[in-house]
Amino acid sequence: MSDLRIIADDFQDGNAGYYSNEYMVLANGPIRKIEELKGKVVATNAAGSGADIAMRAMLRKAGLEDRRDYTVIEAPFPTMRAMLVERKVDLVPAVLPFSHDPDLRKIGRPLFTAADAVGVSQFTMWTARRGFIEENRAAMVDFMEDTLRIVRWYLDPANRQEVMDICARITKQPSDRFAWVSTDRDYYRDRNLLPDLAALQRNVDLTRDLGLIKASFDVAKFSDLSVVKEAAKRLQ
Repeated sequence: MSDLRIIADDFQDGNAGYYSNEYMVLANGPIRKIEELKGKVVATNAAGSGADIAMRAMLRKAGLEDRRDYTVIEAPFPTMRAMLVERKVDLVPAVLPFSHDPDLRKIGRPLFTAADAVGVSQFTMWTARRGFIEENRAAMVDFMEDTLRIVRWYLDPANRQEVMDICARITKQPSDRFAWVSTDRDYYRDRNLLPDLAALQRNVDLTRDLGLIKASFDVAKFSDLSVVKEAAKRLQ
């Protein structure tokens, strides 16, 4: 794994003015403060995931620790609304697109967000092996140039309806359900596909501090943004 390199941004959580993952409780339930989750059951998609780390970090800020003060159970994101409404859990992570489900909004309310817990997260990113980059650099620059054009097209408000129609065709859902896509109700995506390495370093350090990995590492040493930067120069 030591030859893996971060090469581009996918999306970031918690950027000012954009969507951040929410952690929801029952709207008509008794929980109004994070401290009131003591002795309760909280849901996560997977231990050590991005959504899980932010949740654990926020509960730790309130003085709550896993196993000592609350119980964690794992479940797929599509089941979170049912688990909350059936009172199988007291807190669920609400991530896109599920967090914009009108039925979830009817029965749940946000207690906090990932941004409240950890600030900006470099949530997902593109990676490639160093040897692959060296052997295929010209093709990769061409590929990232195409990717930049696609990302910028999706982010252009002039293409909003077509973006919604594409989402509808893929998911077999009405297009009006995707009015949030590529807006400030969506996650932040850098139009130059540049990841926030400082945020990622904080994310890695936090993962260590929570005991989910044994040691942190220098994110910059495992990054190579030269390909995407070269591709972006072609579009200036």
